[in-house]
Amino acid sequence: MHPDDWYGTDDLDTFLTRAGSFLGSRPALHTVPLTVTEGLRTRGVHYYGAEAPYFGVLESEGTVRAAYFHTPPYPLNVTPLTPEQADSLAAHLAGLGRPFPGVTGERAAVDALARAWERHTGATATLQERQRLYRLGTLTAPGPVPEGRARVAGQADRDQLVHWHDEFAQAVGDGAMRNGEGWADARIAYGGVTFWEDADGSPISMAGVTPTVAGQVRVAPVYTPAHLRGRGYAGAVTAEVSRAALASGAAEVLLFTDLANPTSNALYQRIGYRAVADFGVYDFTV
Repeated sequence: MHPDDWYGTDDLDTFLTRAGSFLGSRPALHTVPLTVTEGLRTRGVHYYGAEAPYFGVLESEGTVRAAYFHTPPYPLNVTPLTPEQADSLAAHLAGLGRPFPGVTGERAAVDALARAWERHTGATATLQERQRLYRLGTLTAPGPVPEGRARVAGQADRDQLVHWHDEFAQAVGDGAMRNGEGWADARIAYGGVTFWEDADGSPISMAGVTPTVAGQVRVAPVYTPAHLRGRGYAGAVTAEVSRAALASGAAEVLLFTDLANPTSNALYQRIGYRAVADFGVYDFTV
């Protein structure tokens, strides 16, 4: 396999024409490419950052075998790769002369790509986070359900959403997360965040969902302020958005967890989520 087997483009429509069916063929494993490209398509190519995104496709005998995208300043995102595909991709990317801060994707793929990137560039690849992708099986409401109720966030909640978006970004150490105001506006537009609110109507936790693409919906983010944690609010609101996603017709309801957080992993399994695959995030440094 040769680096020239990869086709790169900065045109979203061209990428989706070539890779759209491939991404839709495995909606769970391709959940991030599906939802990110949908955001770019509906909100504009600068939705995730000021720099233009870049895309790539690997084709063999007329069939798409793998794909990637990069929306600076976020890491490169790759679909599952064989070791041979990972090596050819590393050579292809090195030849582009573009800066790549890291990579995220299915664990075996990014492990192979990280080692190949080191060989081709002399850079150092460091594993920063281990994640697990879950798919909802039989939804089970956590018990006991805390006092309060679920409510979809609306325009009047914009300031609250922006505030919690920024708190969440700080809590997870993601300084690259996009502007909170743009995120809030996009989520409000399609009812993409649900609050759990107390008896007085004050929001005390939130869970978001991505738009439905290729039959899949991903729950993200889930956030409860630190002083309100441990009371069942996150479980209640996650169960509610999961139920609503199923009711809307989603074939698959997905979410990612940080494997370093045993509390969230246990919570989502109690609700009915089952492991699909492990993912990883690497940082690249020269």
